[in-house]
Amino acid sequence: MRPSELLAQISLFQGLADEDREALATRLAEKTFKAGDIVFSQGDKGASMYIVQSGAVQIYLPSADKDLPPVVLKDLRTGEFFGELAIFDDKPRSASVRAMVDTILLELTREQLGEHLGRSTRAAMTILSEMAERLRETNSMLSQRAAKDVVKEFEENLTWGQRLADKVAELNGSWAFILMLLGLTALWCIVNMPAIAPHVGLATLGDDGKVIGGFDPFPYILYNLVLAILVSLQGPLIVMSQNRQTSKDRAQAETDFRVNLKNEVGIEKMLAELGAMRAETNKRLEALASGSRADRVRAEVPAKSPGGPLSSP
Repeated sequence: MRPSELLAQISLFQGLADEDREALATRLAEKTFKAGDIVFSQGDKGASMYIVQSGAVQIYLPSADKDLPPVVLKDLRTGEFFGELAIFDDKPRSASVRAMVDTILLELTREQLGEHLGRSTRAAMTILSEMAERLRETNSMLSQRAAKDVVKEFEENLTWGQRLADKVAELNGSWAFILMLLGLTALWCIVNMPAIAPHVGLATLGDDGKVIGGFDPFPYILYNLVLAILVSLQGPLIVMSQNRQTSKDRAQAETDFRVNLKNEVGIEKMLAELGAMRAETNKRLEALASGSRADRVRAEVPAKSPGGPLSSP
């Protein structure tokens, strides 16, 4: 795949004109890594982003304990990218990246991007518009209430068929269904016994004129057919209910992620405000201490002056 086509798959550069993407593609530097090579480590100073041209890389957090395995965050393959925030700030890398197989990466540095944006105002405005849109989405998410009852909202939008499937799945997983099925089987067998069938008006006669059972004599072919139909209907209904439960779990996990993200941002903001308040408090305490020292010095100066009460006659 051509480098310009790889750039077109990145949301940050999708809005660029074709000539701008072609110009940026010519600035990409090809980097080759063997399987197991480290692309960069957590804490390294970052100044470039990478696009996987071929091969695969793994993003992970190294463990403080050498005996424990690292925490794998994501595996990236051809066409995917990483490290894009490093072309906009000087903060250290937040994770480590290594090549899983022989890999070729395309590197775009901050200087190369800045040089191109300095020449193309249209490209600069396009990238700024994309970043502003991301910022609006983030602000919208953080300004809204993240916590909500996802399960309740999900269930309110269920159709009658979906509700029926959930009820069937709930019934099948209960002792009530087991006891009901055992009771129905026992009743069916009793009603079709040759000694009982004539008394309930359901007798079936054989070729010799003798009673051989009720309406479904042994081996209960009709009952087996009913059970087969019941089982064939239960399977799809249970699978439908399980798929819906998976969707509920996924929606609930997304809500939990938003709540955790909002809490994390709130905690970071609170810590920043506490840090600012601590700095301001220390500054004021230092000012008070400095003023107190100055007052003591001014109070001591007259006492030590030649005309003071401590001067010699």
